[in-house]
Amino acid sequence: MKKNVGLIDMIVRMILSIGLFYIGFFDNPIVSAGTPQTIIKYIAFVPFLTGLLRFCPLYALIGVDSCKGCKD
Repeated sequence: MKKNVGLIDMIVRMILSIGLFYIGFFDNPIVSAGTPQTIIKYIAFVPFLTGLLRFCPLYALIGVDSCKGCKD
C-alpha cells in the first residue's frame, strides 16, 4: 500500500477527527445525544484511520497524491 497522504494532510485529518470524536463522545450543545452522536463517532473514525495509515482509498481512486516525495 503506497502512501498518498502527506504530512500536512495527515495533521489536518487528525485534528478533524479529534474534534469529531469530542463532539461524538461528550455531551455538548452542538449535537443532541443519541443517533447523531453515534453517526459522528463513525464519521470521525475515517479521517483518523486514513491519517494514521497515511493512505486514502478515495485519493487512490481519483489519482491524488499529497505525499509527493514520501518514502514508503
